Amino acid sequence: RIPLQRAKSLRRELRDRGLLQSYLKLHPYNPAAKFFPTLLSSEPLENYLDDEYFGTISIGTPGQDFTVIFDTGSSNLWVPSIYCSSVSCSNHKRFNPNKSSTFVSTNDTVEITYGTGSMTGILGYDTVAVSGIDVTNQIFGLSETEPGDFFYYAPFDGILGLAFPSIASSGATPVFDNMMSEDLVSEDLFSVFLSKDDDSGSFVLFGAVDSSYTTNGISWIPLSAETYWQITMESVAINGEAVACASGCQAIVDTGTSLLAVPTTALDSILSSLGASSSEEISCSSISSLPDIIFYINGDAFSVPPSGYVIEEDGYCSLGIEGMSVDTESGELWILGDVFIREYYVIFDRANDKLGLSKLS
Repeated sequence: RIPLQRAKSLRRELRDRGLLQSYLKLHPYNPAAKFFPTLLSSEPLENYLDDEYFGTISIGTPGQDFTVIFDTGSSNLWVPSIYCSSVSCSNHKRFNPNKSSTFVSTNDTVEITYGTGSMTGILGYDTVAVSGIDVTNQIFGLSETEPGDFFYYAPFDGILGLAFPSIASSGATPVFDNMMSEDLVSEDLFSVFLSKDDDSGSFVLFGAVDSSYTTNGISWIPLSAETYWQITMESVAINGEAVACASGCQAIVDTGTSLLAVPTTALDSILSSLGASSSEEISCSSISSLPDIIFYINGDAFSVPPSGYVIEEDGYCSLGIEGMSVDTESGELWILGDVFIREYYVIFDRANDKLGLSKLS
């Protein structure tokens, strides 16, 4: 069980420093590009602007600690290294392979292209400690360059991907796959709880399901692809009427996306149904009268109440929903990020290629 801390997001950090608008103007992004890099020939790190949940792992012997996003929307593990001279590495922890007796170097490189530049580095092997689990000979990226100086403010050091090996850059085996192959987990699954408040309590639990979070039962949903944690939705409804995804669509459950990312056409319909402005602003006084958003998945209805999809900061209210542009062979694509995940205890079952959702009280 890895406890997750909820910290100020990079978006809020940039806003507090008066840098947000200039940053977004210089670096507009499409959330879908994380999943379809060909859209922008990039995987925009801006997708992490809103992320708030981070946990600590250690790498090497003795262990060197790093704060990482446990990201079900990617598959690689990487952290800053002493070889990185970028400004964004200067105030983050950097892995020093010379101080680890178990580090094994390679001549292989890794490159993940972002909307503002690229993370490039080398691949190495070492012991990665995740709570009480020591994963030996884990391949990971040691960054040598990272994107521009805005990420100097990022509240995390690196990323630990929890999606499938099929989408891993450089063919690197993901951490959880090694946990399974080394028989380090009693079950080939992990589960996630994200708290709704700013206090502690959030966690990622490897190899087990905490039954105290499943008292409302578990709805199991088969995966539609073994890439991301992707499922099929039948429709999305507000006030009993389908407002989007009326003919079915695909959805990715992603801890590495804070908001609900929806097709731009669906966003317009949702904003209209909720009485929100085109900039997604909404009156804070109207929250109590807003309807739930209902997601119909595998024959069951999964709701997100207004207390979940409205974000209130400093007396200002907006919808935790953002639009994205993407066309897939299977039609609409939705990203069910933390706004959705906070309502459920989510079980990511690799053994049976399915996703479990248990409504939180």
